[in-house]
Amino acid sequence: MTGLGDRLKEARTAKGYSLDDLQSLTKIQKRYLSGIENEDYSMMPGSFYVRAFIKQYAEAVGLDADEMLSLYKESAPAVKPEEESGQVTSPTMSRKRGFRTSNRFNEMAPKIIVALFIIVIIVVIWTLYQQRPDKPIEESGSETDITLDNNPESVPDTKPGKEDKPEKGNDSTSEVDGTENVEPPVDETVKQELAYTTTAGETSTYTLTNAEQFNLEIKTSGDSWIGVLDSAQKERTPKADVRKAGEVLDMDVSDTESVRIRVGRTFNTEIYVNGELLKYPSDRVTQNIIIEYKK
Repeated sequence: MTGLGDRLKEARTAKGYSLDDLQSLTKIQKRYLSGIENEDYSMMPGSFYVRAFIKQYAEAVGLDADEMLSLYKESAPAVKPEEESGQVTSPTMSRKRGFRTSNRFNEMAPKIIVALFIIVIIVVIWTLYQQRPDKPIEESGSETDITLDNNPESVPDTKPGKEDKPEKGNDSTSEVDGTENVEPPVDETVKQELAYTTTAGETSTYTLTNAEQFNLEIKTSGDSWIGVLDSAQKERTPKADVRKAGEVLDMDVSDTESVRIRVGRTFNTEIYVNGELLKYPSDRVTQNIIIEYKK
């Protein structure tokens, strides 16, 4: 016994998770989770799955996955040759399939390029045909129109002394009413800034500035542990607990200087700050997000 199971179980208990809760979070069968805590891997499908289950268990309860895997390797028996070969065969076959797909694509690429080139030529010709100039006057106009255009004597004389008067409405607005054109005012509203600051372990810090309010909206697309503490360490959710898919937590935290959001499964959780989506700094499953509100 290396103490691996005891440490995982203590961390689970500290989080307030039961084995059923952990099964819901990690999608690992309860009997496998119990076997890991008892360091009994006899029912496991193979050492590859044991390592994957231990890593996911550790991340779900907030422990360092590499450290837990190191404890497992100290006590784990050597991997059987047939098991290793089984684990390597699948990627090899996948690579071969990938090579075949790539070769097929390389064979089809020239044909695709030629087809696209022909389509482009057809489109260009059709466009030029649609935009052709109108027919000449001699083809569509009447004999009278041609005669008038070519015979200057047929143009009626204007009366002597008659000058062209400017048409009404040609003066600009500024000449008529004496006003000048005024440009509309520029919107100088300062947008809020949600800036990433630092990361230490599984905790990352952000700073919110230029915001008149501080509103949090947390949406879950699957099971995820959610807890929100303000600067006075007061829980701002109804209860720190596992949230189901489709749940939305909406809260106004403008009265506090900072909040700490505990997220159990980041890939199932979206955090919006005044409607702006917060981007996680890493791909860790479990993270703590601290947002400092600078009023």
